[in-house]
Amino acid sequence: MPTPVTSSANGSWNGDLTSGSGQTTLSTSGLGTFDVNWKARTEPNAGTTNPEELIAAAHAACYSMALSNELDGNGTTPTSVRTQADVTFVAGTGITGIHLTTVANVPGISEADFARIADGAKDGCPVSVALKATPITLDATLEQ
Repeated sequence: MPTPVTSSANGSWNGDLTSGSGQTTLSTSGLGTFDVNWKARTEPNAGTTNPEELIAAAHAACYSMALSNELDGNGTTPTSVRTQADVTFVAGTGITGIHLTTVANVPGISEADFARIADGAKDGCPVSVALKATPITLDATLEQ
């Protein structure tokens, strides 16, 4: 049985929701501390990050890794997999959806096999599984 690995981040907040601010820190890796505020959740390009952007980063990385693994297990190891995750947040409602857009270069695979494997990776990616209460859609393109 593999040894469980726990990854940690910390978050803090000062003040009320709309005029306050906070920070989130990637504690396990120590790679950074990022400012967060309400404006970043409700207005484009607000200059700080937000929980949805952090979820998008985690989902894009996880899906790329899951798709690569599934393709390799099919005997069609990818040359590259690039994924963008778009997480939609509506104030008063919450996260309403996640859309994954991936482009992969996979020598020797058919379009149909790629589409099937890409969709399976979407459903099996650990972040997708954790977020299963949220609708997740996928556009997958095979780059030849």
